[in-house]
Amino acid sequence: MSPDAVSHLVATRPPRSAAQAGHVVFDAREHGLRGDGITNDQPALAELVARLGAGYAADGIGRVIYCPPGNYAIRDAGTVWRSGVSLIGAGRGVTRFLLSNVGNRANPVPLAFFTTVEHGAGRDNHIADCTFANFEIDGSAVALADYHYLAKGLGLQYMLRGCFRDLYIHHTVATGLGCDFLQDTVIDAVVAIGCGREDNGVQWGGAGIGVGIGGWGPVERLTITNCTTVANGTNGIFLELQKPYWQPPTGIRITGCHSEGNRFGISDWGADGLVVSNCTLVGNLEAGFDISAQGTVGVAGRGGILADCLIDGNVHDGIRIGNTPGPYVVRGNRISRNGRHGYRQDELGRGYRAAAHALVVESNDIWGNGLDGILIERAVTDGAVVGNRIRDNGVQCAPAAAGSGETVSYTATTVTDTAAYWEPDGHRGKLLEVQGHDMAVVVGNTATELRLAPVGADALVAFTGPVPAPGTPYRLPAAPPVRAGLAITAPVHAATVRDNRMWDSRQPKTQTHGIWIGERGSCVACRVENNDLADNAVAATWFQTPPVGGNWSGNHDESHQG
Repeated sequence: MSPDAVSHLVATRPPRSAAQAGHVVFDAREHGLRGDGITNDQPALAELVARLGAGYAADGIGRVIYCPPGNYAIRDAGTVWRSGVSLIGAGRGVTRFLLSNVGNRANPVPLAFFTTVEHGAGRDNHIADCTFANFEIDGSAVALADYHYLAKGLGLQYMLRGCFRDLYIHHTVATGLGCDFLQDTVIDAVVAIGCGREDNGVQWGGAGIGVGIGGWGPVERLTITNCTTVANGTNGIFLELQKPYWQPPTGIRITGCHSEGNRFGISDWGADGLVVSNCTLVGNLEAGFDISAQGTVGVAGRGGILADCLIDGNVHDGIRIGNTPGPYVVRGNRISRNGRHGYRQDELGRGYRAAAHALVVESNDIWGNGLDGILIERAVTDGAVVGNRIRDNGVQCAPAAAGSGETVSYTATTVTDTAAYWEPDGHRGKLLEVQGHDMAVVVGNTATELRLAPVGADALVAFTGPVPAPGTPYRLPAAPPVRAGLAITAPVHAATVRDNRMWDSRQPKTQTHGIWIGERGSCVACRVENNDLADNAVAATWFQTPPVGGNWSGNHDESHQG
């Protein structure tokens, strides 16, 4: 475009409103907020949001509330948010919103909320064009007699063109960032730590980042990227269908995120076609990645892809899948050093009960897990296990052990028995029984010391009561006799198992078999071809239930137990 054409456009452009002329950024300090950590800034924030929201409703031009560095006390009430109003701070740890409810212990006090129950939120009554960025929310001073799902950092429903970026949200009673029905929205670089601190494991929410889905219909365009979620009560990140009769939506991606020390790392409780890629899921108390019907309406995710992730050192399982109709693809991940199984397909609560269809486990590196590399203990039809390296699993190989007396001592997270001589990590994933105390899970061991998982996310102890006294008796169970590369203990029909290498390269070897079909398992009309099953501890295969039909050919090492 020529300079003359640009000049003509400028000369003929209609006059701009005051907002268009530049009055779109409002310094919070100039509009009643103090940021001194003492004054309750919630009333001033609520008044400013209402006023700027009315301006947006009148002219369609968004406004920005800028909060300079300071500690902004938000007491006894949350702020009902409005379309077109953005809240921007000067940075994490610099602009801080301190939530508390000392004057009204029944009030959950989110920083900002707009919901279906309280405000009639819906597709035709949504909020749009809001950004929340560059600040911290501290929920540690909110205390409730009873858990309330709205005791969040942010609790907004039915958003259009939302953006959450560079936020640090921590120690909220319920979910840190708990926003539902997000269309054309981005959640980027959010750090959520210690949220859901009053969740007892059966409550709604309690996650670092939790998103209810399905309200916008079959497609919800949401991207969650570069987020960090650590030590949150239930999930690091979860997606949850909110009505059983809604269609599970597509369009959601989670990429480049880190979830550590939560109950679950990332959970798919009802999406269709969720894409999770390049994430790090480590040290979570139950599973790194979870697909199940454990959400509010009992609908599991389906049709998704889990790719190129590091899934390591989770206390129970690396990947746990249950009650999904399928399909799902698990491709190109490192699944390692988890306390029990690398990949586990099992029955998880309510939801879909028939055989899962078209589950694909392809090109993963599955090694060093406590029990089986892959365990299928729920019916699967037309699945595929293709091109994986499944090695050195079955680490939980140590025999039963017990001790008491002067050689035994305890800390909040360890047990030491100087008389022991245990195989390193041979008790990983086992349940430790201590006389007079709740059981604890072993996450690893040396020759004389057991390391125990914390009793809950963000906990510093492995026991719910006092640390056991020195000399208190303990007992560890024996390892299971079979710890296979691929274990089948449920009906499997028309599956493809091809081009995998299943072996144990260590001494002593702990992965007992390449493929095991248990007494309750079956393998009917399956294609098991071109697998390398050499160098397992006992034999290449063990069929307690012989396979029926299909094709078994081209496999290296035909050794078979019994």
